[in-house]
Amino acid sequence: MIEYIHGDLTELTPTQAVIETAGVGYALSISLNTYTAIQGKREAKLYVHEVLVTGGRDDSFTLYGFASKQERELYRLLITVSGVGAGTARMILSSMSPRELCNVISTANEAMLKGVKGIGLKTAQRIIIDLKDKIVSMGIADELPANGGNVDMVNNDVKDEAVSALTMLGFSPAPSAKVVVDILKEQPDLKVEQVIKTALKRIK
Repeated sequence: MIEYIHGDLTELTPTQAVIETAGVGYALSISLNTYTAIQGKREAKLYVHEVLVTGGRDDSFTLYGFASKQERELYRLLITVSGVGAGTARMILSSMSPRELCNVISTANEAMLKGVKGIGLKTAQRIIIDLKDKIVSMGIADELPANGGNVDMVNNDVKDEAVSALTMLGFSPAPSAKVVVDILKEQPDLKVEQVIKTALKRIK
C-alpha cells in the first residue's frame, strides 16, 4: 500500500496532480482543497488512497491524493456511507473545506450537504448519522487548521481552467461556462478554486 508520494510537482489542475519521484510520474486525483494547498509549489507530498476496480472489461487503478492525513481520513469515512462513491466524496471535499465539512456534520446541517451535486436528503442524513460520532471520537476536527491562505490575482485563463475542472467533475461544458462567466463578472479577482467552489453551489 502506498502511504504517500513526495516529489516534484510537474503538473497541476484543480482535479489532478502529477508528482514525479525516482523518474516515475504519478497522476493523482485531488480535491479543490488539496489543489489550494499545493498550488504554486515545486514539490509536494500527498497522502494516498488507492482504488482498484476489477471484475469487468475495464479494470482500473486510481490514486487519490490529499494534502493532509485529516482530509484523507474524511474521504475514507465518506466512502463508507451508503450512496457515497469516490467521485461524490471528492465532490464534497471540493465544495467545502475539511473543517467546514466537520462543522456541517457535527451540527447536522442537511441543507449544506444537499447543496453538493449528487447528494439528496437521504444521503445527507446518512452522512450525518454515520459520521457524526466518528469525527468526534477520532478527533479529526480538532486536528484541522483554520482555513487561511493568500488570495492572488487571477488571469484570464481562469475561466477555461474552471470550466475544464467542472467538466471533469461531471457537469456539462455549456452550462458550466455560463455559470463561471457570471461568477467572474461579479468577482473578477477570484482564484480558480474559488470560482469552482462557487459554481458547484450554483449549478443544478
